Amino acid sequence: MLTLVRLIEVDDFLANLWKIHLSVKEEGYVQDLNLGMFRSDYMLHVPDESTAPSLKQVEFNTISSSFGGLAVKVAELHTELATFPDRDDGIAYPAHSLFGTASSSRNETEAPQAIQKSIDISGIPPPNAAVVTLVSGLTAAHAAYGPSKHDPALPTCILFLVQDNERNLFDQMALSSHIRENHPEIPTFRLPVSKILAHTSIPEVSVNSQRPLIYTPPSNPSIQFEVTVVYFRALYAPTEYVTPTSWAARHHLERSGAIKCPSILLHLSGSKKVQQVLTDTSTSILEHFLPTASQADLDSLRSSFAPQYSMSDGPDSEGVRIALDPAKSIHHVLKPQREGGGNNIYRDNIPPYLKSIADKDYKQYILMELIQPPKDAKNTVLRSDGKVVSGDVISELGVFGISLWRHKVGEDREKIQMLQNEEGGYLLRTKAKDSDEGGVAAGFSSLDSIVLFDE
Repeated sequence: MLTLVRLIEVDDFLANLWKIHLSVKEEGYVQDLNLGMFRSDYMLHVPDESTAPSLKQVEFNTISSSFGGLAVKVAELHTELATFPDRDDGIAYPAHSLFGTASSSRNETEAPQAIQKSIDISGIPPPNAAVVTLVSGLTAAHAAYGPSKHDPALPTCILFLVQDNERNLFDQMALSSHIRENHPEIPTFRLPVSKILAHTSIPEVSVNSQRPLIYTPPSNPSIQFEVTVVYFRALYAPTEYVTPTSWAARHHLERSGAIKCPSILLHLSGSKKVQQVLTDTSTSILEHFLPTASQADLDSLRSSFAPQYSMSDGPDSEGVRIALDPAKSIHHVLKPQREGGGNNIYRDNIPPYLKSIADKDYKQYILMELIQPPKDAKNTVLRSDGKVVSGDVISELGVFGISLWRHKVGEDREKIQMLQNEEGGYLLRTKAKDSDEGGVAAGFSSLDSIVLFDE
């Protein structure tokens, strides 16, 4: 609570989200089921004094965790290219002699040719279960919602909330198509943000205290559906809240009885500040949320965190001192509480930027030590903006997961009932090494595939 209070003092966007939570809490939440569809992003880190890479977490996404659908398609594409015969003399890709799955009987003293034979050198990406995993979360939440709460009962559906000028259509449709093919009894609809209030309604509380969310398809207004799950692929950035109606629409969805993915509170929990607090080794906050974890597991989890610093503790705090020091800031990135890419301040741009804003606004940011990727990776990248870039590249690995749980707002952690919790599927993004940002939709990086190899 204190973490968010500090943020909303200086961040209007988060403050408005928090106001919606307080308003719905005062009226009374009617849905205690929560669905999270997450993506945890990592990069390989090789510090100067080491040659052994390790994975370090870049961020944890709690809203609109995208590209699961397209990542599966890219893995299928690369698998096809790596195995498709090209005439009679080879394959579409060169042989990946260093890549594949390690043999359990490898002898380090074998000649290179023998070692090569003991390794699967097919260079085929491992299966990508991102779509299956994400859809399992949506369908489990749909089932947990139960029968219609409306009187008379209505058919139920899942609603994909999308941006009005959506460019990432096919990534989203990979999920809805999978539902249609494997769960034909569950209708799915796409609802642009600007049409929320026009095509959805909530009965008056005096008529139905459970506040079911009713969707009326514009193509057939004579048929209505009750929404079990609202899957947010929009409304994660301030630029999407262009009118007071936008905020009214978000409030409208939050107070409804539909399961939100994510709810306002889950959206807020993805703030960079929350992530920074969880990495703080001087506190026991991580232990508070993982009370049954062993010390070995806690240490293993903490080893994946890059050092992060608070910018909320005054001008003499360690984070502020590092950020304002040109010699130290070059090893760091300044992150605001935003999603979608293109928001960070890097290296020697940090001190002059901080000097251009008021001291009280420092609290909007956290400072993170830059991850140092391997230096010898080369490739050719086709970016989403149509540009082809060849040279040194770095990659970022995203791991997908879903959680479905029951928890009434205001109750303690011990009363959380976990219904489903699993991870599955991945996203790999590759970009030119001199590009700080990594967003695919923003044109900084390209979707890629993993190939495992024996070191």
